[in-house]
Amino acid sequence: MGIPRLTRKLVLEQLARTPDGGGGIVEEWVGLGSHWAALRPVAAREVVAGERPVSRVTHELTVRAAPPGSPRRPAADQRFRLGSRVFAIRGVAEADPEGAYLRVWVEEGGAS
Repeated sequence: MGIPRLTRKLVLEQLARTPDGGGGIVEEWVGLGSHWAALRPVAAREVVAGERPVSRVTHELTVRAAPPGSPRRPAADQRFRLGSRVFAIRGVAEADPEGAYLRVWVEEGGAS
């Protein structure tokens, strides 16, 4: 693997749940920080959601590595945002033997 071109600035987000004071909870996506990434589409498909077709596009991202347990390391229960585009994280692994980069598999349109 050569040095990736990290040209897209993405915001890593995590779902936060807080009590609403009336016995329920409020869910909101909270930004954890930004990552520069290389973004590469991998596949596209259409699925039916609520009786209408919805496009799902999977991508592979490359970002700088963060050690396991670090709040900067992406995880499968989080998502990335690029403007109005949302990418649900499906998996994370080291991208190179030196551990300098992470490979992140995401699905666009699959997180809300």
